[in-house]
Amino acid sequence: MNQTLPKRFGIALLTTMLLISAGCSSNADNANNADNAGNADNAANSTPENTGDDTSPITFTFFGADANPNWNNMQDDVGKEITAKTGVTLDAEFDVGSGGGQDKIAMMAASGEYPDIIYAKGELGKLVDAGAIIDLTELIDKYAPNIKKVMSENMNRMKYSLDDQAIYSIPTNVGVDQQYFDITSGFQIQHRVLKELGYPEIKTVQDYENALKAYVAKHPETDGQPTIPLTLNADGWKIMITVTNQAAATTGGAGDGEYYVVPETYETMLHYKRPEEREYFRWLNHMYNEGLLDKDSFVQKEDQYKSKISSGRVLGLTSVEWEYGEAENALKAAGKDEYTYAHFPVTLGEEFKENSLQAIGVDGYGISISSSCEDPVRAIKFIDWLSSEEGQVLRNWGIEGKQYNIVDGKRVIPDEIREQKTNNAATFARQTGVDLYSIFGVRYGDGVKDSTGNYYTTNFPEQIVASYSEAEKESLAAYNATTWKDLFPAEDEFPVKEWGALYNMQVPTDGDYQVIYQKTQDIVGKRIPEIILAKPDQFDKLFDDFLAELDRAGAEKMEAEYTQLVKNRVSLFTGKEVQ
Repeated sequence: MNQTLPKRFGIALLTTMLLISAGCSSNADNANNADNAGNADNAANSTPENTGDDTSPITFTFFGADANPNWNNMQDDVGKEITAKTGVTLDAEFDVGSGGGQDKIAMMAASGEYPDIIYAKGELGKLVDAGAIIDLTELIDKYAPNIKKVMSENMNRMKYSLDDQAIYSIPTNVGVDQQYFDITSGFQIQHRVLKELGYPEIKTVQDYENALKAYVAKHPETDGQPTIPLTLNADGWKIMITVTNQAAATTGGAGDGEYYVVPETYETMLHYKRPEEREYFRWLNHMYNEGLLDKDSFVQKEDQYKSKISSGRVLGLTSVEWEYGEAENALKAAGKDEYTYAHFPVTLGEEFKENSLQAIGVDGYGISISSSCEDPVRAIKFIDWLSSEEGQVLRNWGIEGKQYNIVDGKRVIPDEIREQKTNNAATFARQTGVDLYSIFGVRYGDGVKDSTGNYYTTNFPEQIVASYSEAEKESLAAYNATTWKDLFPAEDEFPVKEWGALYNMQVPTDGDYQVIYQKTQDIVGKRIPEIILAKPDQFDKLFDDFLAELDRAGAEKMEAEYTQLVKNRVSLFTGKEVQ
C-alpha cells in the first residue's frame, strides 16, 4: 500500500486548496454502558454553533453501497425538510441487490469518476488507494462542531489506520453511546410454533431442532404449500449472514467476520479452523439429511428466499432482522403476526455463551467526500447539520405534527402512525423519510437523551414494547421477558472489543492478501455447501479436505498479515503498544 502514499498527499494538498478557495467565496448492531449515555446527555445540553448558514440551492451526487428500495428522491417529508434547512438536494444512486457496492466502486476506482459523497462500506480501501477520497480531518476541525461533539473522545476511531491517520470516512452506521433495549439477531422461530408447542425452552441447536421437527410433523403444509422447517440465504455474500457466521456465534465466537481473534494475544485465524465450529456445520449436515433444512438453501436466489418467508411457510431462520425484514414486513402487512419471528440466543451447547451484545465501541461504516466534490466545505456542513441535535431528531422521528407530537414536553408517536410504521413499513418510509437518512450524519445511539430530555431515537423501552404485535407480546410473556434482549446474555458479561468492528478495518487492496483472501472465499463458498449437503459418513473427510485446501491457498500467510493489522488497530484505538 505504500506505493499509493503520494496520491494521498496529493489529495491532502487538493483539500487544502479547496478549503482556501471555499473560504474566500463563501456535509450488524454496538453498545456502551449507561454511564457513557449519561455523558452524552450532558454533552447534548451545549449546542454547537450552527455552521450550515448557506442554504442556497445545491445538488450533490451520492452513491450508497447498500440497496435502498424506499428512496424517494428526497420528496418525502424528511427529505423536503432537509432541503429546506440546508439547501441541499441529493442526486442519489444506491447499490442494487446485495452486492455491497463492490462492482460499482470497482468501476469508480478504475474510471476516476466519482460522485461527490460516497457511502462505501467495506470498499473504502479501493477508493482511498485510487486517490478518490479526501482527508476530512481539517474540514471537520474547521466546519463540523456537531460531528466533533458527537464523536468527542472517539475521534481517534475515525482514523484510517495506524500508518495513515487521515480521516477518510465518518462512521454513520453506528450510534455513539448506544444502549441495547432489544435485539434482532440470534435464531428465529415463528410465534405459531412456540404457541402450539407450549413455549418450549430454546437454548441449544438441539432445542431448536426439536421444536421445528415437532411442529412440521403436525403441520406438513402451510396454506396449501409444503412447510419449510429451516431455510438459509446463501446468495452471494449473504452466506456469511445466515450460514457461516452462525458457526462462530453458536460456539462463543465474537462475530469478527471471517476471522477469530484470540483475545489474549490478538492472533487471528479463519474462524472455520476452530474445532467447535466443525460441530455446528455437522449439525447443519444433520438437519439436511433429516429433511429439516430446505433442499434449495444453496441454489435459491435472495428473492426466492424472501418469497418463501413472506408466504408464512418458513418456521425457522438463522439470521438477523435487517436481512429478512422486508419479507417479515409483508407478513405484518397481511395481518399474519403469528407467522413472524421470535429471537433466541441459540448455541451449540450450554457450555457456550451467545455474545451478540458484546460491545465494540464506536466503529463502523461511514460517509466520505470524494476528490470530485467541487465544494467540500458545503458538503461537510451538510453532513454536520444532519449530525446536529435538530438533524438527528428529524432523521429519527420525522416532522412534529405529522410523525410525532409533543405531549407534556415528551415526543410521542400517535398510535395510528406507529401502526403504519410497523405494519406498512415500506410505504411509511417512502412517504415520511423516517430512518432513510441515517447514514448521512453521525448520531447518538438508542438510550441517549437530547437537550429537551427526550431520546434521540425512537428505540427505547416504551416505544419498543408499544410496537410489538400481540403475538410477540404473548411469546415474550411466556418466557418472562419484556423485550427479546432479556433472553440474551447481557453486554456487561463481556469485555469491550479492543479491536472494534473488524468488518470496518481496512486491509491491503494490493499484493498477496487480496489474492489469497479471494481464493479462500471461493473455497468457502464452494466447500461449505458441499459439506452440509453430503452424506453424514462423508462429513469429516470433506471438512478435513476443506481446511487443508484453505492452507494450500495461503491462509496461514494471510492470517499472519491480518494478525498484524489487528494488533495495529488495537494500538491505534487504545494507545497501547502491541507486539
